[in-house]
Amino acid sequence: MSSEPLANIIRPKKLSDIIGQEHLVGKDKILTNLVKNKRIFSMILYGPPGVGKTSIANAITNELNLKTRFLNAVLNNKKDFEIVFEETKLYGNIVLVIDEIHRLNKDKQDLLLPLLENGLITLIGLTTSNPYHKINPAIRSRCQIFELKSLTKEQIIKGIKKASSFLDNIKIDNDSIKLIATMANGDYRFAINLLEVAYYSVKNHEIDTQIIKTINPKASNPMDQNETGHYDVLSAFQKSIRGSDVNAALHYLARLISSGDLDSIYRRMTVIAYEDIGLANPNMGVRVDACINACERIGLPEARIPLGDMVIDLCLSPKSNSGHIALDLAIKDVENGNIGTVPTHINAQAFGYKYPHDYPGSYVVQQYLPDELKNRIYYKPKNNKYEKTLEITLNNIEKIKSSKN
Repeated sequence: MSSEPLANIIRPKKLSDIIGQEHLVGKDKILTNLVKNKRIFSMILYGPPGVGKTSIANAITNELNLKTRFLNAVLNNKKDFEIVFEETKLYGNIVLVIDEIHRLNKDKQDLLLPLLENGLITLIGLTTSNPYHKINPAIRSRCQIFELKSLTKEQIIKGIKKASSFLDNIKIDNDSIKLIATMANGDYRFAINLLEVAYYSVKNHEIDTQIIKTINPKASNPMDQNETGHYDVLSAFQKSIRGSDVNAALHYLARLISSGDLDSIYRRMTVIAYEDIGLANPNMGVRVDACINACERIGLPEARIPLGDMVIDLCLSPKSNSGHIALDLAIKDVENGNIGTVPTHINAQAFGYKYPHDYPGSYVVQQYLPDELKNRIYYKPKNNKYEKTLEITLNNIEKIKSSKN
């Protein structure tokens, strides 16, 4: 029996073998067509763990029979990168697959960028982090970015059944397959590893749900009982904060922390700071950012401390959605074609424009909205301390306008 991990044995050799990610590798989808046309461009594949980033990179380079090197931004040192780059200069274009590319340091970036620029390197970067936040803009601008999705429970069940065919004399019932898929929470690699451990840990390779629960005690009380469960918890987390229920919010935070999905917590807290807290407490966005930075520095388990404080603060903060409602109304006008012509005194030529800073209080009455929309009101302040000050300013401006008419 091979000592090679099952996940490596079953790794897809072509895109059609990939589990999930039909939006990228399905019939006539972008990556499928690139391979069909025998052309590849530098790209970044990002998404949660175990959804097929490495498998897609392998499949692409294997199908196109390209000279490929695999490096890890953390594990491989600068010398390892230099060796690959020298090889590229000697033999021509090489596809370089870099795992954890968001952690590539400046020295390695400085070596990579010239070769990426002149086409000697075709890069496939792999990351679990959002590349728009975590990856050097100079690298990002030279790559196409493709997001991979968490696998559904049905997709993982399909993958487990496929993987089982590589294990001699395995006996596993549907309940056990479903339990492994539920525990995987969108992570196919987790499912395959759990299947393999279960296979070798029992006599006659006969796997049942009790064995799985023994290997992974969390299986007896999984956070998610279906493929949408994780998103249900995230939704409940935000709605509990929006509803100012501290205890419920902490409960759902605990469930998210236990799943290890800090990125989802970060994203959801950032959304909450602007969607639900908004102008009622405008400093909250900065404070959430500070919390995220602290969590990134210290990691779990200590990260739970700033997260707990932040969630309590979000819960008990005054709430307002007036800002994004105002913008949504403006967007709706634009989408409906209600745009009008920019007034001549504020267009690029600005004939007749009155410079507000030349007037008392840095305000002067002049029309900014197009004639067709000049009486539109998008923003309506809510009744909280901060927006009360905004309302006073708005009212004062309206009084000045009225006195000039």
